[in-house]
This record gives sequence, structure tokens and C-alpha cells, in this order.
Amino acid sequence: MAVGRIGRLLANRAWRVGLSTLTGCVVGVCVYGISRTGGTLLFAVTGGLAGVLVAVGLDAFRRSARLAEVKVTVPQLSELTFIVNNDARQVAWQLFVESVTRVSVQRLDDDEGLLREAMSSLYGLFVTTRETLKVARPSTHVRAGMTVECLAVNFLNAELRPFLSKWHPRLRTFEAAWPDRSESEWPQAAECRSELRQLQAHARQYVLAFARLAGVRDAQEMLEPSTAAAMNAG
Repeated sequence: MAVGRIGRLLANRAWRVGLSTLTGCVVGVCVYGISRTGGTLLFAVTGGLAGVLVAVGLDAFRRSARLAEVKVTVPQLSELTFIVNNDARQVAWQLFVESVTRVSVQRLDDDEGLLREAMSSLYGLFVTTRETLKVARPSTHVRAGMTVECLAVNFLNAELRPFLSKWHPRLRTFEAAWPDRSESEWPQAAECRSELRQLQAHARQYVLAFARLAGVRDAQEMLEPSTAAAMNAG
């Protein structure tokens, strides 16, 4: 537990800079003690600055390490080129996990599932995607091309938001007016399911794009195990 907590603290940039600064100060004081010359404060400050420079340099190297070019294709945006590093892969992995584990990206036939369940899942996906982006470090190493953040924002604004803005209020209005009736009696249920299937098809392409950016193997099998198994068997 303690080792894991220390590891999480060291993964935080502010903690790394602070620890490096403190280390530099200690080193500076030790150098002073060894040399037995005047100017303790000067040695401490010099050591602290050296620690900051080392921390910033290591952080920049870590963020730029393992840069790779990845091409993905998503709805409305065609083929895109991404330059990803470890930070971008981590964000893409989080977005993939949040997406692939939700009902909202699984195919829903006319006689299967509930629209309310799918709608709630889509809304939850919107919220968690937004929260993931809020806490993630923005990409600074990209000079050209798309970033993982741009892809995720496009997923929210071009796919999830239009569907939810249109259909969530309508379903909620029906549920409030007819609380004892099944949603299958909703006059707009068939139209909603039709647009939901289209959204889910687009969403799966985004999920596979996140998987490709994260370096996930067998993402198709994770998303649709039965379909993938049938294709492999054929």
C-alpha cells in the first residue's frame, strides 16, 4: 500500500518538482558542508534550481518518449494522423475502457433492451469522457495533426450531444406523462431506436480509434466478442 501511494505521488508532476527541489537543497547544503566555505544560502538555492531543471528535463523527456504516428478513421473526420506518446496513450486507454464497458456502444435490436437504459448509459459516457479530459494533461508535443483530446471532444460534440439533446427530453416527457406505460408504447420509440443504432455504429468506430491510439490488441473482440468469433470461425 505504502509503495503504491509513493508511486502515485511521484507520478504527480508537482510532487516530482517539489521533491527534486528539496533534494537539490539538501545536496547544496551537503556540498557546503564538505567544502566548508561561506554562502550556505547560495549553495541551497543553486542546488534547488539544479533539482528543478533536472525534474523539468526528465518530465519533458518522459512526455516526449516513444512518440509514434498512428492513423485512424472515424465518422465525419475520415482518416486522421495522430502523434502519440505515453500520456496520449494513457488518455486513449482510459477513454477506451470507459466506452467499451458500457451498454451504449452495444448493438440494440428492436426487441432488445430499454431505450432508457441506453440513454442513461450514453449520458454517463458523456460525463466520464468529459471528466477524463478535464484531469488529463493537454498534448503539447503535437506540431501537426490531431490529438486524442480533439478526437474525444469531437465524439462528444458531433455524436453524443446531438442525440442526447434531441431524444433525452422527448423520452423524459413521455415518461412523465405516462409513468405506467411501457416505453414500447412511445410513438417515437422506433425512430429513436433507428437513430440510436446509427449513433452506436459511429460510437464503435471512435472506441476502436481510442483502442488503436492506446495500442490495445484485439479491441474488436473486446467490443463485440460474438461477432469477432463468428468472423474468425468463418
